[in-house]
Amino acid sequence: MNILMIEDDLQICEVTQKYFSNKGTEIRTVTNGDDAMALIYGGLEEYSLVLLDIMLPGADGFTICRSIRRSSNIPVIFITARGLEDDILRGYELGCDDYIVKPFLLSALYAKCAALVKRTEEITDSLLVCGAISLDTKKQVCFVGENEAELTPKGFAILRCLMEHQGWVVSRDTLLDSVWGTDYFGMDRVVDNHIKRLRKALGSAGKQIHTVIGRGYKLTES
Repeated sequence: MNILMIEDDLQICEVTQKYFSNKGTEIRTVTNGDDAMALIYGGLEEYSLVLLDIMLPGADGFTICRSIRRSSNIPVIFITARGLEDDILRGYELGCDDYIVKPFLLSALYAKCAALVKRTEEITDSLLVCGAISLDTKKQVCFVGENEAELTPKGFAILRCLMEHQGWVVSRDTLLDSVWGTDYFGMDRVVDNHIKRLRKALGSAGKQIHTVIGRGYKLTES
């Protein structure tokens, strides 16, 4: 795990860093809300989870959480002295994954972080995303934005193959082998018909599937 901790209490930062470091987990600390906002704008891809205080100099934790959720699904745990019901409910409404009131046990905090990161990684492994299209290979569902797209089994399999190779040209032969099996001896134009239906089922996102003349198909983010 690689954790970002946004907390202005230096003592809490120090003891948390030391405990997590002994567990093999690195923590980067930011003690000012405005500095945290600048970091978020640069992207959080290198981090597994965010530990977030509410009462901070500069932007407060609620503002920071809202900003994170505009661009990222990274797990967020509030760690704060504010334990009123309204504060807790607001935290969850803004998209936090857990809310811990100070003082807290370091062992419990670490266990929560580890469990949340593991669960998120398992979900991420089954979720393919390209542009507006999201494909959950475990639940076998497809979404365009927030709307579920009704795909046939063959359509789902074709889209999965394209998403696993997004940005690359996938030939008809590759799609035939992947979806119909290597023992299929029919015409490769069957792929074109299924692509046509798939584009229709995806609605506005259907344009993300591009025909590369003489070579096959390519899925891009736009």
